[in-house]
Amino acid sequence: MSIGFVVDDAIVMLENIVRHMELGETPFEAALKGSEEIGFTILSMTLSLAAVFIPVLFMPGILGRLFHEFAVVICVSILISGIVSLTLTPMLCSRFLRHGSQAHGRLYAATERVFDALLRAYERSLKSVLRHRRFTFLGSIVILVATSYLFMRIPKGFIPNDDLAAIFGIIEADEGVSFEAMKGYQKAVGEVVRIDPAVESLFLTVVGTNATAGNTVNQGRMFVHLQPRSKRGTLQEVIQTLRPRLAAIPGVRAYLQELPNIRIGGQLTKSLYQFSLQSPNTDDLYRYSKEMETKMKALPQLQDVTSDLQIKNPLLNVVIDRDKASTLGVSAEQIELALHSAYGDRWISTIYAPNNQYKVILELDDRYQRDPTVLSLLYLRAKSGQLVPLTTLAKLSEAVGPLTVNHAGQLPAVTISFNLKPGFALGDAVNGINSLARSSLPATITTSFQGTAQAFESSLSGLWLLLLAAILVIYIVLGILYESFIHPITILSGLPSAGFGALLTLLLFGAELNIYAFVGVIMLIGIVKKNAIMQIDFALDAQRSEGKSPLDAIYEGCVIRFRPIMMTTMAALLGALPIAFGTGAGAGARRPLGLAVVGGLVFSQLITLYLTPVYYTYLESGLARLRRPRAWSRTAVVPAAGEAERHA
Repeated sequence: MSIGFVVDDAIVMLENIVRHMELGETPFEAALKGSEEIGFTILSMTLSLAAVFIPVLFMPGILGRLFHEFAVVICVSILISGIVSLTLTPMLCSRFLRHGSQAHGRLYAATERVFDALLRAYERSLKSVLRHRRFTFLGSIVILVATSYLFMRIPKGFIPNDDLAAIFGIIEADEGVSFEAMKGYQKAVGEVVRIDPAVESLFLTVVGTNATAGNTVNQGRMFVHLQPRSKRGTLQEVIQTLRPRLAAIPGVRAYLQELPNIRIGGQLTKSLYQFSLQSPNTDDLYRYSKEMETKMKALPQLQDVTSDLQIKNPLLNVVIDRDKASTLGVSAEQIELALHSAYGDRWISTIYAPNNQYKVILELDDRYQRDPTVLSLLYLRAKSGQLVPLTTLAKLSEAVGPLTVNHAGQLPAVTISFNLKPGFALGDAVNGINSLARSSLPATITTSFQGTAQAFESSLSGLWLLLLAAILVIYIVLGILYESFIHPITILSGLPSAGFGALLTLLLFGAELNIYAFVGVIMLIGIVKKNAIMQIDFALDAQRSEGKSPLDAIYEGCVIRFRPIMMTTMAALLGALPIAFGTGAGAGARRPLGLAVVGGLVFSQLITLYLTPVYYTYLESGLARLRRPRAWSRTAVVPAAGEAERHA
């Protein structure tokens, strides 16, 4: 991106020096006068453009981590290019530029004819616009309203995913499934996935009894590595192809998701995004979470909606008859220890070998762990030395209960995870879920997004603050440079047109307004104001040194600065085109940034050429009206010369 910026200042300096040479000055004189004339303009352009990225540099959170280096590189590049343009560029012009005595080629003549035609058309249209300034001003209000409407309508995303040629999946069976049955399900899933031509390799695993946070014994994991991009479709196309095939496998549910570039907090859930419900009342929590999950499945933006609520796991309750156990001389601790030894993977010893160590685990043989009636074969030794069967000391009853009891913080929680359907953005899903939660859930249940969805929700307000901070910093810098509260407003008047062009381009190309595109909008703030700075600097100098009216001064400034404005805009535009239309690894994630810059530049270039002079004349007229009453009031109280002498 900096390639399109670092040449801007040098272009403006070179063009102004060449213009002086065309007026008959020597290269050395033109370099001196041209650099002196345009020096403040370049200083204003450089400092105000670098100031845009100061808020980005100090942005907190995940966005700050992502764009810290980006802001540093752009700022340093811009500042160095400004110094070079004020020093090295004039020196090189004085040494190497020569008056053109030789005839130019056909390409030069053709481009000059095109430029002259553009300039004449601009002169005629600018005169017409300045004669009908009221309509242009009303048009700027319409653009501002249209920009706000587009911002509300455009899909909003967060961090776009690259095509990593990998798919992650969670395979889930019914609660209470055995390890052997889960292995069979995983093998069936593997056979279905392996035959897909887009799949290169496959890795499957079963959680088993070593369940950890976020994992349960009825779940398995799947990692799919795909063929190169040239031999298959997109990740979403592959996932959409596999979904119906996996849904046809009885007794198992498969949840597929793209691997994100950056996983921001949250849990490893069956789908990519998480929405959590919390309440101290577990009965209400479980009932309303089931209802919320059902309603979320009906939302058109979502797919793969599921939750971590598993409360129908088969249980075997062992109720100890403590009176009988005490009579027979068996303690409750003995019973608990016997059950732990039989079913709890009890670690009783360690065998130390010369090169390794081995844990000794005590448990029943697998065939005794599948049938609850086998508990009648467990015996405990009483104090008298006799063996007492467990069924004599306890009653066994079958029931269902929670497989896991999840918490978020200190409260019980249920997390509903979801994926996005193709064509929908994360912002659409967040808005739909929030609206559904407000209308469906009681006040006793609190809700929040987790992970990426939570970061997206908090980033929306942060991005707006970032945009406002960038505009405020530019206003302060321009106000200091111009010693005026009014002229920075004139310079910033073209920003809505840049935003409109960026948002419209994103909509036309089906792209989201994600954080990369938003940074592109912020960059447009620094690029677009350069045009206004070049126009206004010339107009102010013409008013002060030549006594011209604001209308004549801004007209002349627009015509004379037309060439450097077009050149700098084309430089920034061509610098962003490879990002907007590039291919290869990571191109899809960066494309919204390039599209926002290109679209904003094309539209704002057309608008600001006419909008800036209109705002300049209106604001100068307003300043003149403010000055006139003050001047009249001061002259009204000055006494006449004779009266002053009499008073003396």
